[in-house]
Amino acid sequence: MKTRIALAQINVTVGDFAGNVAKIVAAARSAHNDGAKLLIAPELALSGYPPEDLLLRPAFYTASAAALADLAAQLKPFTGLHVIVGHPLRDVAHGHGNANAPIERGVPPVDTFNAASLIVDGEVKGTYRKQDLPNTEVFDEKRYFASDPQPFVFELDGVKYGVVICEDAWHASAAQMAKAAGAQVVLIPNGSPYHLNKEAVRFDILRARIRETGLPMVYVNMVGAQDELVFDGGSFVLDAQGELVAKMAQFEEATAIVEFDNGKPLPAAIAPEQSLEAQVYAALVMGVRDYINKNGFPGALIGLSGGVDSALVLAVACDALGADRVRAVMMPSRYTADISTTDAAEMARRVGVRYDEIAIAPMFDAFRSSLADEFAGRAEDATEENIQARIRGTLLMALSNKFGSIVLTTGNKSEMAVGYCTLYGDMAGGFAVIKDIAKTLVYKLCHYRNQATTFSQQDVIPERILTRAPSAELRENQTDQDSLPEYDVLDAIMRMYMEEDRSLAEIIAAGYAVDDVKRVTRLIKINEYKRRQAPIGIRVTHRAFGRDWRYPITSRYTEPVE
Repeated sequence: MKTRIALAQINVTVGDFAGNVAKIVAAARSAHNDGAKLLIAPELALSGYPPEDLLLRPAFYTASAAALADLAAQLKPFTGLHVIVGHPLRDVAHGHGNANAPIERGVPPVDTFNAASLIVDGEVKGTYRKQDLPNTEVFDEKRYFASDPQPFVFELDGVKYGVVICEDAWHASAAQMAKAAGAQVVLIPNGSPYHLNKEAVRFDILRARIRETGLPMVYVNMVGAQDELVFDGGSFVLDAQGELVAKMAQFEEATAIVEFDNGKPLPAAIAPEQSLEAQVYAALVMGVRDYINKNGFPGALIGLSGGVDSALVLAVACDALGADRVRAVMMPSRYTADISTTDAAEMARRVGVRYDEIAIAPMFDAFRSSLADEFAGRAEDATEENIQARIRGTLLMALSNKFGSIVLTTGNKSEMAVGYCTLYGDMAGGFAVIKDIAKTLVYKLCHYRNQATTFSQQDVIPERILTRAPSAELRENQTDQDSLPEYDVLDAIMRMYMEEDRSLAEIIAAGYAVDDVKRVTRLIKINEYKRRQAPIGIRVTHRAFGRDWRYPITSRYTEPVE
């Protein structure tokens, strides 16, 4: 018998129970109209993911239970449609105490679960509780949830389906338990955030589960952004041999139908694979759009310098929001080259944003005059450079306060790693768009954006911005390489040390100069205090500064090079 299964790759918002219910109902309506018998929504789709410490509030679980009941009632008209929906669950029957008792921080959870329930004809027919709770990288589910190693299997059209949730599929036991309970197909609701090459990792993991169980698997991932995390969708179906039979597009909200014949998935649409640059650029666009829209900001402000970093951020912001919601401000100083002003104005013209220039020389002179007595007898140094950056930060934040738009900072991962940034200056703002983008990748993304045919306009970044030497322009004839190693060297050392946890000796053995390795890793260490004060930003690597990176600010440890 043939059964149509719908994959609801939806973009939900943490805490918006009513809005999330509406999205699930809309997907169910579409699926029912298309003849589907089963719809799968992502992990914690009812509450949004990850809810973090909202999960320590009993009222959050009460709201979740009410939303689940509301969802069931709204699904009742879709007769015969089976809906799997993820939600947080406080279930005292599996723990102890009462549902209104406080949830104790620091105490292992006993009655709170990451759950997925089956709803049919207006009733909750059963619930699965996640078994394997991730506690690495950005995940800390053991802080919030208890594990319940019990399978959940249901029958539809003569085929038995087992449910496991996200991390469960990264380990062997949950899928094997589902098979032992009679499952012929494994359904996997997910809240799997994007990072570079994540799609290939998912395929490898699921194929390992298929080799162990011999069962086809349906992987349904959410799409959208939540604070630093971007969920890329890319939902897919693998058959019992591990062959890809259906795949949805990444970074697009949609509902897809896949037909099964007695538990065997039949070939369906397979979205084309995107290049790494296309994936990362889409992640940045989605991250900006969702952060600004879900938090209710009217638009974005960007300090445009005529350099490559701010050019990329401006392009992303315009693609995310539309030019009418983006404003660029150029703030030249006596050290700003004429070509910087020309290139900044030209890019603003190409993308169609409001562009203004506010000269900072009078304000800089006022600062220097006020500090003249204090600084008497001392040569100019980074202090004066930082004053200029802080003037710019103050101006941008003043415009933000007055007009409500959020300031998007333009510092990249390479700069953030080694502290080539100014506290309360270029670090001032509300959202750091490219804080996890290495400088070498910045250039690749700019070239990609200029050539991409998926946008209405190409060549939005002037070529000279991409070819001239990068400079902060805070003193005469300054370039970044006056203070830093070449970016290809810096980025490689940063990647091996920070993202791959390679030792200094291993990095040196890979061919990098001892002095460069010691210098870059020392700068990473001593600038932790700056990064702790930086705005959050979009995560695209498997290890970003912030949630992934938890190094002490105060530390005297020095790693040996041998």
